[in-house]
Amino acid sequence: MAERGRPRGFDRDLALRQAMLTFWEHGYESTSMADLTAAMGIASASIYACFGSKEHLFREAVELYGATQGAEPLRCLEASATAREGIARALRINADRFADPATPPGCMVVLSALTGTTANAGLRDFLAERRALVPSSFRRRLERGIEEGDVTPGTDIDAVAAFYATVLQGMAVQSRDGAGRTRLETIIDCALAAWTTLTSPRTPPSRQ
Repeated sequence: MAERGRPRGFDRDLALRQAMLTFWEHGYESTSMADLTAAMGIASASIYACFGSKEHLFREAVELYGATQGAEPLRCLEASATAREGIARALRINADRFADPATPPGCMVVLSALTGTTANAGLRDFLAERRALVPSSFRRRLERGIEEGDVTPGTDIDAVAAFYATVLQGMAVQSRDGAGRTRLETIIDCALAAWTTLTSPRTPPSRQ
């Protein structure tokens, strides 16, 4: 059935991508409707008619970010032969993306959270859920590593997953502060140097 009413006079996918880049650069609260209309090339009335609200537009933009920027690191995490290789590849691919001059520096989900959203608990929780996908993915890969024999049984996989997720988030902030690809690679190398220690079973301290 043909769509009723006036045909849309713009490319929705392109407009959403431009909104994503704008939110990525400025964060949710610091992005005004004037910023969005300028970036998307459409009037605010069209934005509301197509996306419902600024918040709904932001949520769609975050989903687009995950489907585009976030897909390859997670795919490589799962496809790699070992958990260490998978986490290393995920970190390095993200470093490539954080330092890409064609897009804003850092991670949209991490940096949007740093700009506020305290007045909107629903949006704050939405971002927290998105950020939680990274340590959860790392944890699942570590579990698989134990099953396949490349991660030592008894490893505190929750702690290891949290550590590397924190490294990734820190890289996003460092990138926004001007760190380039070489600096991010150094951070990754330092984090990976801790792998053997982190994946060694912990011995309870002796009591004397």
